[in-house]
Amino acid sequence: MIRKIVLFGPESTGKTTLAAQLAAHYGTVWVPEFSRFYQEQQGAAPGLPDVMPIAEGQLRWEAEARPRANGLLICDTDILETKVYSEAYNGTAPSALIGMVATHPGDFYLLADVDLPWVPDGIRDRPDAREEMYGRFRRELQTRQLPFEAISGNASERLEKAIRAIDAFLRTQGDSI
Repeated sequence: MIRKIVLFGPESTGKTTLAAQLAAHYGTVWVPEFSRFYQEQQGAAPGLPDVMPIAEGQLRWEAEARPRANGLLICDTDILETKVYSEAYNGTAPSALIGMVATHPGDFYLLADVDLPWVPDGIRDRPDAREEMYGRFRRELQTRQLPFEAISGNASERLEKAIRAIDAFLRTQGDSI
């Protein structure tokens, strides 16, 4: 059985770095954020017509990585994050995406806090909305009753907390590490 661990939360919160570190720690693979790749290819911020191609691309990348996973599949994001961003940027999310979210949940989420400094990168665009976005992400997990742990602190503290949280989650599932 492959457990899907998702890094979740606002932009510029260290998710990509943490995903790579966790994959190395657990000797498994990690799935990058398809939305970032998509935006770099398009050269523009995505709009509502881009939401489904982004979600489908994320799911494709997860499916391609799954056979190489060693018990855990670490995801830099997932389509639930696509839904949250679509609602924040577009005021809505496509009904097809909402249906997909229901059938492709993560097994465990690491909610990245906004206590790291903002780092502009040409794609990130809401430095003043980080607290609001964090609230949106937290509420989404709570509303859906998905298992999660909030992760804060500097990079090394986040890694330690994430490992402890994942190990505890796996123990509750009866999985060996």
